[in-house]
Amino acid sequence: MAGFRHTFMVFCCVALVLVAMGARALGWDFVEKNGISYVTMSSLRSFYGFSLEKKEGSSRVYEMKKYRLKVRPASQDMYMNGVKFVLSYPIAEDPVKGLLISRIDVTKIVDPVLRPKYIRNGRMLDTVIIDPGHGGHDSGARNRVSLEKDLNLQVARLLRSKLLKAGYKVVMTRETDRYLTLQERVQIANRYRNAVFVSIHFNDGSSSANGIETFTLAPAGTSSSMSRNVRREALAGNSQDSSNIALATAVQGNLIRGKKSVTKGMRPFDRGIKRARYSVLCTIQHPAILVECGFLSNAREATLARTESYRDFLAESICSGILQYKTALGCR
Repeated sequence: MAGFRHTFMVFCCVALVLVAMGARALGWDFVEKNGISYVTMSSLRSFYGFSLEKKEGSSRVYEMKKYRLKVRPASQDMYMNGVKFVLSYPIAEDPVKGLLISRIDVTKIVDPVLRPKYIRNGRMLDTVIIDPGHGGHDSGARNRVSLEKDLNLQVARLLRSKLLKAGYKVVMTRETDRYLTLQERVQIANRYRNAVFVSIHFNDGSSSANGIETFTLAPAGTSSSMSRNVRREALAGNSQDSSNIALATAVQGNLIRGKKSVTKGMRPFDRGIKRARYSVLCTIQHPAILVECGFLSNAREATLARTESYRDFLAESICSGILQYKTALGCR
């Protein structure tokens, strides 16, 4: 057993060396800061082929034919093609190496967005599981005239209709006003194969809070976007990190900057693609997202949510995002 352990340790060390050598051969330049592994933005630019680098105020912009990436030192906000992503770690700066982006943000956000066909667990996709949040005695967010549970279900029904017309099989975790635990929702979802999972919600907050945000599961070793402290939980989640972010990108992008948002004049505020450890996302065995479709605590957005046209816009945009995701990953 001791000999095996020694051999195994040697193998691991050799493997790590080979990975490092491979990374260097590809032109990656790594920098360690406060126990976090970073990649220089210059090597990222070189690897992905960004042809132009320029300054816009305090931000740095990188451009190539199909993509535009914008970051700012000390900020966790990154924009790709105008869609906001909340990074796991702020953009750092080195006096010699220049701007730095965390290695986990490169592997878990940048690469899946820029190279979706390289996502390893791209698969067949013929089923969409729609999860209308809350239900029964759990009303969710509310105001004087609306209950979140009802709006979630109305959007989900519209989305189901559009997906069925597009040729997908559709599963609803609930089709009526009934209460389901989070684990029951997960259990329903995990009965199916070749699927993605979309949980639909509306938000609550201050009267000035506004906009749409899409959540995926936070990768192991990173914190929730809402947490100010880095928590290195061992929770591995559903192991679909790259697929999750690709799905979130397609859906949030269509909600914020898609054709429907332009033609219908919606253009909601972009609160970003974020990561969290919501229970309903943790043990799902499919690519999964949770979409917050607006704030019921905001007078304007609450009024919009009560209109059929806005709910149809939400459903149409989410449907378009799922179609775009399938095409980007080359799913059958």
